[in-house]
Amino acid sequence: MKTKAAILVEQKKPLVIDEIEVPALRYGQVLVKIFYSGICGSQLGEIAGAKGPDKFLPHLLGHEASGVVLETGEGVSQVRKDDMVVLHWMKGKGIDSPAPTYRWSRHGVVNAGWVTTFNELAVVSENRVTRIPASADMETAALFGCALTTGLGAINNNAKVKIGDSVAVCGAGGTGLSAILGAALVSAYPIIAIDVSDAKLGAALKLGATHAVNSQMQDMKEEIFRIAGKGGADVVVETTGNVRVIEQAYEATSARGKTILLGVPRGGEKISIYSLPLHFSKVLTGTHGGESDPSSDIPRYLRLFEARKTDLKGMIAERVSLDEINPALERLRKCEITGRCVIKMGA
Repeated sequence: MKTKAAILVEQKKPLVIDEIEVPALRYGQVLVKIFYSGICGSQLGEIAGAKGPDKFLPHLLGHEASGVVLETGEGVSQVRKDDMVVLHWMKGKGIDSPAPTYRWSRHGVVNAGWVTTFNELAVVSENRVTRIPASADMETAALFGCALTTGLGAINNNAKVKIGDSVAVCGAGGTGLSAILGAALVSAYPIIAIDVSDAKLGAALKLGATHAVNSQMQDMKEEIFRIAGKGGADVVVETTGNVRVIEQAYEATSARGKTILLGVPRGGEKISIYSLPLHFSKVLTGTHGGESDPSSDIPRYLRLFEARKTDLKGMIAERVSLDEINPALERLRKCEITGRCVIKMGA
């Protein structure tokens, strides 16, 4: 069995679109037909070599998607054939299986992690898939694999935002918009969206932001103090990974507030902060996928959004085919896409 895939062959180069051979399932593995895959900033970092040389080239990419189970390997009990599923990078229930290895006529071996989604057929570990209702919108369901669970988790699990807390979110991409949505769900106020793109800020306002700050035209810190109060915001969520923005986010957080880092700086980059407030009540912390439990959180979030009739389509800024992935990646690098970019497989 063969599948079309976008393969990272060389860092800082376009992905190669070609057919590869799907391996037979091993213990704890699941074969999924991908419907939609989101593109996350993490993939841009992998391609750019943000964390250094890649020892596993060539390999597959992608970690958030929706699809249907075609086949299950020995030992799998959490899903079965024909189940609709979300694919995610955080571990959920089930077996943590070996990572698969694909075959490619042009190179021999193509490596893969426990989940990949830039391929039409994917062999994934059982604990990287969660069953969802067949009635779910499969396009927006893909976003629960990373963007939504990370952003909502940062608000709910890391920041523990309370009613009326002031929240600022630096960066209005997929995870930033998800954090803004989460802040709105718990009735935070004000909710300040910060970005360099007016289009992204417009999307943020539609998803629950009460104020928008274009940091190319306005001073981010000054605006947070003006809107949230002279003490700063109760919670500042930073999604860009830019060290200067991280520093400003920390400085704009109140003395008893929390700075939550979703964005990861490039390898070797360091931040400079005045650390004394950390010895009292101020908090500066990173988050690991919003500390989410996909097996319980994804079904719970889906039920909530379906009951509230929340339109998550506004988070999707662009839809492309797998053949169009390289131009889409370039537009993402240039910040020309104002939300999540979704790949529709088989388009």
